[in-house]
Amino acid sequence: MQRTIAVLPGDGIGREVMREAVRVVKYVADKFGHEFKISEGYAGGAAYEKYGSHLPKETLDLCQESDAILFGSVGGPISEMNEPKWKDCERNSILTLRKHFNFAVNLRPAKVYPGMASISPIRADIVAKGVDMLIVRELLGDAYFGRHEEGVRDGVRFAQDESEYTEDQVRTAAHAGFKSARLRRKKLTSVDKANVLTASRLWRTVVKEVSSEYPDVELEDMLVDNCAMQLIKDPSQFDVIVTSNMFGDILSDASAALPGSLGLCASASLTDGGFGLFEPPGGSAQDIAGKGVANPIAQILSAALLLRYSFGLETEAQAIEEAVERSLQAGYRTSDIYVNLDDTANDTSKPLLRWTEKLVGTEGMTDAILAELENLDSKNSPKKGKEKSLAQAKK
Repeated sequence: MQRTIAVLPGDGIGREVMREAVRVVKYVADKFGHEFKISEGYAGGAAYEKYGSHLPKETLDLCQESDAILFGSVGGPISEMNEPKWKDCERNSILTLRKHFNFAVNLRPAKVYPGMASISPIRADIVAKGVDMLIVRELLGDAYFGRHEEGVRDGVRFAQDESEYTEDQVRTAAHAGFKSARLRRKKLTSVDKANVLTASRLWRTVVKEVSSEYPDVELEDMLVDNCAMQLIKDPSQFDVIVTSNMFGDILSDASAALPGSLGLCASASLTDGGFGLFEPPGGSAQDIAGKGVANPIAQILSAALLLRYSFGLETEAQAIEEAVERSLQAGYRTSDIYVNLDDTANDTSKPLLRWTEKLVGTEGMTDAILAELENLDSKNSPKKGKEKSLAQAKK
């Protein structure tokens, strides 16, 4: 397979973690006999420095000519948010990209990895039941894109945000949810507020209609307030959740807390045709930029989603995800997910860690993942016996 990937590292730790993700992508391409052309562009503050724009035409053209977009992080230090370089940086870059390419749905996985229960904010006995879900969020409707109005009426200030959905928007999200469930455990939870909101009643009706095309997937409806409670009380019950733009924004951030660090989370925004933008949900973390301590896993897992959803390379995506899980099981940790055993020895609320933890930096974490990739069974690789060496991948 030959494909072009537009790589937009962005700002802060974006360049550091993107470099590691590209290492993994190139290694996988060689291992499985693909050719991925990496075309790097500018976004955010880095783009402003070069072009005087957070998202210049050159970057949009680059993305337009590519088969998928791998995005890093944008934004500057909080103390400099009003500087021209950083003012409205995120809105002018990532939100403009989403609108320009008409990304219809966002996919956000949330998984607590084996041996990582100690950093999850929920109780160990709840984590022990298993936490592995995917939230599918509609991206083009709801109050985010409806009519916005504010003013003064009868001497009283008011504000209004109009929430609107068409059946086509709901249908697109529903299909994405059912297709995703088919790749997993074949259960879809549709989340709405149909007992109060008219838009939610349309949502529930259309999702039910679409379900007839997926008889192999179990469908359940759930009100959003109950879903928020169940995410904390019993997250193991969820496989795939499909929901509206606003509810999805809130619930996906809540689910991202379950693994214990945004450094373990990835996301994908897709068009109807499969063209996608793949990015970690965390920020540019300017406070640790350049120190070599940022966690690259979220960026690497975003690359795995790119291979799965834009290129249809399920085996390759699973190989990356398995390598990440094995490296964590082996005890490799960046500082955001590192637990000092001395600090938790007398804490009865946290179970003893199964593996001895090894504190590593950004590059060291990727080295561990690449080592696990090299150890994986390569029987499905067309280049069996000719895989790229780990030493080459480290260059």
